[in-house]
Amino acid sequence: MPTRPTPVLATRGISKDYGPNRVVSDVSLEFHRGTIHALLGENGAGKSTLMGILAGVRQPTEGDVLLDGQPVQLRSVAQGQAAGVVALPQELVLVGTLGAAENIFLGMRRPGRRGLANRRALARAAAEQLDRLGVELDLERPVAELSAVQQTMVALARALARDARVLVLDEPTAALTDTETERLFGVLRRLRSEGTTIIYVSHRLDEVFALADVATVMRNGRHVWTRPIGETDDDDVVRAMIGRSPEQAFPERSATPGECVLRVADLAGHTLKGISLEARSGRVLGIAGLAGSGRSELLRLVAGAERARAGTIEVRGRDVTRAPVGRRMAAGIGYVPEERRSQALVMNATITSNIALGSLRELSRAGVMDSGRELRRSRELAQQLRVSATSVKQDVAELSGGNQQKVVLAKYLARNPEVLLLDEPTRGIDVGTKAEIYQLVRGLGERGVAVVMVSSEIPELLGLADEIAVLHEGRLIDVVPAASATEESILHLCYRKPDR
Repeated sequence: MPTRPTPVLATRGISKDYGPNRVVSDVSLEFHRGTIHALLGENGAGKSTLMGILAGVRQPTEGDVLLDGQPVQLRSVAQGQAAGVVALPQELVLVGTLGAAENIFLGMRRPGRRGLANRRALARAAAEQLDRLGVELDLERPVAELSAVQQTMVALARALARDARVLVLDEPTAALTDTETERLFGVLRRLRSEGTTIIYVSHRLDEVFALADVATVMRNGRHVWTRPIGETDDDDVVRAMIGRSPEQAFPERSATPGECVLRVADLAGHTLKGISLEARSGRVLGIAGLAGSGRSELLRLVAGAERARAGTIEVRGRDVTRAPVGRRMAAGIGYVPEERRSQALVMNATITSNIALGSLRELSRAGVMDSGRELRRSRELAQQLRVSATSVKQDVAELSGGNQQKVVLAKYLARNPEVLLLDEPTRGIDVGTKAEIYQLVRGLGERGVAVVMVSSEIPELLGLADEIAVLHEGRLIDVVPAASATEESILHLCYRKPDR
């Protein structure tokens, strides 16, 4: 009988306590050489804490981390990297003003003589690391000017320069397009073939099944199961993550359309060309299209985040085309942008303060904030949206991605919007919280709100929207009933060019 190989990295009975709360409980896992091991679970399942322990960011309360079968103590990120375990967080830690070469060797002894950096040697060494990934970059260009996938490649090259044996990736595709994601997958497969162990955390199950060799599911801080990817499926994973059989995620659609609330006519922007659409009360209008089709630009133009070059925007017959953002909000437009952390939240402020940001005038008296009303409103909305937090005085930076998104939604729901614009509202959110967001969106329709939602996930649009408008290269191809559409028919429209 063949001997089972010793795992490169393993945990044995790992537990982690924060005060009286045990967030990881008795987890024993093995990560083998040359495998992509997916780590799955809802927000709050303990994945981030476990990753932190593996990378040396946190120390366990009980249990051991084993490297090549031997217990090790990783008391810092530096010790973790010295042991060959390098973590790439979702928010990449890069110095935007420096070039790729400087970022790759930041914090390391740089190529050169007598401790002095030689720019040519530095560029040559950086190019060697990027060549391992099959990537060419302008090494002098500030990384802030690089695309999201190029920045990810710089971070991966930095990990390789540290002789990483184990890469821990947290939602690496969150900011990438489909094409960029495929490019990253190619790089990860190449690293796997070279023997690198990759621990891959993602809420996108289609990615996991396309990429991973093994999957582990965690729930409530515990290890549920670990299986080869070929021996499981979506339903098994969801059932393990939420602790019950998958329920129907999408609520029933409205029976009849309401009145027109939002009308755009011949709307044009940087990408958009002559878009005419209507959004009706009680309905969800989905917006589909490939990257670069103008999906998000459409929402920004309606919200006033960008100025239209031509066309008109009306809310209940009132022309707001030239109105500033504040007047559009007063007219009933709420806008939830794709990037919630930088564009929709004040991360170091409390839940209460963030919810109040959208209703400062309504919550003030004679220009002074009524703290009592502010607190009552935030508690009411946080309870309504089932925000999981110690209290509404907790900073939003301490919340999971799904709960941060609920706070953003609460901020706009506090204004009782007529039209709610949602740009990728479930991106980076676990399946359980997604179902809650779906119920919330459909509940808004029942209250008469017109919802316009952009999503890259066509099944999400098919399940939640009433109609789907498909854009291609800035033009409207068609608007189709979601109930009679299929994923194939929507994709066909996404790739189809309009008649000129």
